[in-house]
Amino acid sequence: MRRGIAATALVASLALAATACGGDGAGDDKAGGPVTITWWDTSNATNEAPTYKALVKEFEAAHQDIKVNYVNVPFDQAQNKFDTAAGSKGAPDVLRSEVGWTPAFAKKGFFLPLDGTEALDDAAKFQPSLIEQAKYEGKTYGVPLVTDTLAFVYNKQLFEKAGVEVPQTWDDLKKAAATIKDETGVDGYWGSTAGYYGQPFLYGEGTDTVDAAAKKITVASPEAKKAYGTWLGLFDGKGLHKADATAEAYAHIQDAFVNGKVASIIQGPWEITNFYKGSAFQDKDNLGIATVPAGSTGKAGAPTGGHNLSVYAGSDAAHQKAALAFVKFMTSAEAQEKVALKNSTLPTRDDAYTDQVKADPGIAGFQGVLPAAQPRPALPEYSSLWGPLDDELPQIAAGKQSLDKGLADAEIAFTKLVPDFGK
Repeated sequence: MRRGIAATALVASLALAATACGGDGAGDDKAGGPVTITWWDTSNATNEAPTYKALVKEFEAAHQDIKVNYVNVPFDQAQNKFDTAAGSKGAPDVLRSEVGWTPAFAKKGFFLPLDGTEALDDAAKFQPSLIEQAKYEGKTYGVPLVTDTLAFVYNKQLFEKAGVEVPQTWDDLKKAAATIKDETGVDGYWGSTAGYYGQPFLYGEGTDTVDAAAKKITVASPEAKKAYGTWLGLFDGKGLHKADATAEAYAHIQDAFVNGKVASIIQGPWEITNFYKGSAFQDKDNLGIATVPAGSTGKAGAPTGGHNLSVYAGSDAAHQKAALAFVKFMTSAEAQEKVALKNSTLPTRDDAYTDQVKADPGIAGFQGVLPAAQPRPALPEYSSLWGPLDDELPQIAAGKQSLDKGLADAEIAFTKLVPDFGK
């Protein structure tokens, strides 16, 4: 998942410096007293963290022998900070780990295998694909906390006013956007130039940036060029907003959509609460959510995102035991229901989708598109592959780089990230 979370590095550094890392924090506990574990939470500090803090208090009340040192770490800094901490003196006992980080940290030996522990007592309750995505080389290194995927989100009133249906293909979207422009005066669609948001186009052509099983780089394959050609074509035409290659593009697209200045975008459920803050969605039922359009193969797909809770392998036995109990509590059906109701995020286990949770049209809508979510390969370097695309795609979309040259440059960058892969 990609999102724009603003935070100051200074504040984060001071916060981290002030908190003892769990791996070396055992000495801080008094003999016979409660065990104190440290949790690095990477959720949004404003919109999401208060819910998790409240759950921490509930956990401590139910476990008098365990205290939790809660630390909110900005998402865009957490991966590097944990990598540094785990590779030196010690890391937090529990990390809210983005699903793409899990295989990388597991490969380094930073995460504890959770198979057979109480953290996975309810493994059968979780969506199987999410448990599978938490595995590396046959072992499970995380318990799914929240999940997400990208969807086609749209303004129902504008679509109804224009008399268009939800597009089933990218070609349908082009036609719909032109009609919406004619009938309502606003653009029908605004696409993103970020690499992550290009994944649905690749899946629609039956390909990906790499073929992990075959150890092959495919970002410049004929199928990928066709996919990115379709993506590029959605920045030019009636009702199609031009590409925004600025650093503020994410915020610009979001602001236009929530205020009814553009009829549709591709977005994930982490923005549900922010959708409702916009003038266009004061009536929550005006928010339309559908599976992303399909490519020429007739298939539609979007990447699976979300976060796991993982336990640091470097902690001592007492801290690991406490951490496992904490992970079990935080990923329980009751905890996930509370998080969903407060934060409008998607639970990872079926028994947390209660009637009350599904009453939120945003959650219900995104639950409906989850079947099209594509699990990421258990490739430690997979998430880092979006970095070169984040550099190249904006240049391509802005007309400063040809599609062929940009993808060729991305391919070269990939060879450094996955040096044992062929082309």
